[in-house]
Amino acid sequence: MIPITIFEGKKVAVFGLGGSGLVTLEALTAGGAEVFAYDDKEASRDKAALIEGVKICDLQMADWSDFAALVLAPGVPLTHPEPHWSVKKAEAAGVEVIGDIELFCRQRRASGIDAPFIAITGTNGKSTTTALISHLLSVEGLDVQMGGNIGTPILALDPIAPDRIYVIEVSSYQIDLAPSIDPSIGVLLNISADHLDRHGDLLNYARIKSRMVTAAELSVVALDDRLCANVASNLRLKGHPVVTVSGFGNERAMVSAPDGVLQSMEGDFLFNLDQARALRGTHNAQNAAAAVAVARQLDLPPSVLVAGLKSFGGLEHRMEEVGAADGLLFINDSKATNADATSRALASFPKVHWILGGLPKAGGITSLVDYFDRIEHAYLIGKASEEFAATLSKHGVAFSFCGHMDVALERAVAASKESVAKGNKAEQVILLSPACASFDQFPNFTTRGDVFRDAVHHYLETGHVSVDAAHVADQDTVSDTLVSEGH
Repeated sequence: MIPITIFEGKKVAVFGLGGSGLVTLEALTAGGAEVFAYDDKEASRDKAALIEGVKICDLQMADWSDFAALVLAPGVPLTHPEPHWSVKKAEAAGVEVIGDIELFCRQRRASGIDAPFIAITGTNGKSTTTALISHLLSVEGLDVQMGGNIGTPILALDPIAPDRIYVIEVSSYQIDLAPSIDPSIGVLLNISADHLDRHGDLLNYARIKSRMVTAAELSVVALDDRLCANVASNLRLKGHPVVTVSGFGNERAMVSAPDGVLQSMEGDFLFNLDQARALRGTHNAQNAAAAVAVARQLDLPPSVLVAGLKSFGGLEHRMEEVGAADGLLFINDSKATNADATSRALASFPKVHWILGGLPKAGGITSLVDYFDRIEHAYLIGKASEEFAATLSKHGVAFSFCGHMDVALERAVAASKESVAKGNKAEQVILLSPACASFDQFPNFTTRGDVFRDAVHHYLETGHVSVDAAHVADQDTVSDTLVSEGH
């Protein structure tokens, strides 16, 4: 844990007591702050009450003039669709509103320890890139601390030390709560419309994302979409150090050429991504190019990069190979919570049996039309079924209403086995890539992916599809969890 001493002797309010919130309480109390915590959920308040030194306090009734800061969980609305009541109270009292990433940044500066801080953001691919950077640095034998939006809260990592490298995935929600974020290297992968309900519009969302790399000592920016290309151009005009990368081929710095070969302008590093099965697809070419660009800034030799790229096992729930047998390949892409993320999965295979659906987002799957000729059959689950069926029907894509995961997987397996039996030698890819949030049927995308993985393993072991109903919510009930997906 990283003790936060910058509020020693001061009163701090904390709202949102999920995983990162509880760690924040421990970090603040360890640093000598007087902490007042609250959450709308009684169970969360009960957990927080077990932490020594924490006072559970109904912040709606508190005297906000006493607080030095409000530390807000990233899942709680800061500005849109309207500020949470705790934010309104803080602003009315002139109390700053920050998050755990901001606490880390301030503590890092206050400590006087120049520990490398690599921050990765983007609408899609940031988890894979974060994990890949961490893996490459670990292969070199460096002390790497990986956390943030990828899973482990940033303040749960080991204390700040000179030779300790922090590789942190940062969401737009977290950047919004980190006004002084200042990474050693800031990575911006891509920007597409997502979570606009939390940021108002695409331009504001892009502004939040770009602020992180603008404040970085060195920026690594992908050029594969217009908004990111504009960010890179503006950085250059200001004389800011920037390395550009691409998943499609570009003349600058580190690129991935159309044939999947990572190369640099200087020609001193070449690697064919066909050798890295966990990095298939153009989207992973962009992720790999960005990760290699960061690793090169830290002087990792080509031999280490080659070894690391080959040995990278991929990320759970993102193009994860769950298993294969008898001509069937099962891919868990549950982390694809929007259409843009799903497009990357569909682009990676010539033909797929596609399991999709959940809690739909703005735009649905209309942007995926260019990939519809790759769909052998679509298996619809969750609340988005009717909307997605209309889109698929309009474009002549065969689909089935399945309702739940077990029915979808069972039908996909049956259709795939039938195709193999008819002599089709092409690998039958069964792809879970929902293009939706999970909250209509599952607590989060992680549980959704776990259910799929477990069902596939059960099938591979027994020949029968089965889903653990304990992990599946009532289809008509949307979770009120504050966990956010994507961003």
